[in-house]
Amino acid sequence: METKVAPLPKTGSLAGSLIILSLFAVSLSLCRMAITHTDRYWFLIWNLFLAWLPLLFAWFLYKRTPKGLLWSWQNFVLFILWLLFLPNAFYLFTDFIHLQPTGEIGLMYDVVLIGCYAWCGFIMGYLSLYMVHMRTLQRFGRIAHWLPPICLLLCGFAIYLGRYLRWNSWDIIINPFGLLFDITDRLINPGEHILTFSATLLFFAFLAVIYLVFWQAADTLKPSKDQR
Repeated sequence: METKVAPLPKTGSLAGSLIILSLFAVSLSLCRMAITHTDRYWFLIWNLFLAWLPLLFAWFLYKRTPKGLLWSWQNFVLFILWLLFLPNAFYLFTDFIHLQPTGEIGLMYDVVLIGCYAWCGFIMGYLSLYMVHMRTLQRFGRIAHWLPPICLLLCGFAIYLGRYLRWNSWDIIINPFGLLFDITDRLINPGEHILTFSATLLFFAFLAVIYLVFWQAADTLKPSKDQR
């Protein structure tokens, strides 16, 4: 079952605006380093790079499947890579946990600094999810609406793993057994890991309601047949 989906408009301009936003965020970091002579929050630049990866994987997948998501081994690899790195885009907003008065620069500067990176992550994460959602919807119909909540629930769990247990995406390759142990321990003994499920559900609910607004906004602003 195929569903007609309008293409993303002016993708070149969209990519350019995301690059400008990212460069602005990086410039804030560089200005802070120059003013304070410290490298505090330098990790935001690395986290921003990781947030770009799911968008790039989703874009390649989107371009390769103009008639809807078809499973080839190349598309499957792109999908897995996208899903693997998607939590990194949303992870940026948790960096607010590092926010504190440092005496190095005004606190509001650091609020804007971290907030800018968080917005970059949200935009790239939701845009990449939207692209994959569109292609699966185009190919599989309304059943594809299950994709966003499933992916965002996995993202919520991955954010918990990253923020509380300090696991990274590449640990799936570097230390798969350690990661698997932590995951299975929480599934086998859920009563001993209440924080795991409460944090996962909190992150999931937060991400899901924002995507719902994103989806409704995109659907509302989509040109009608009379306007095309």
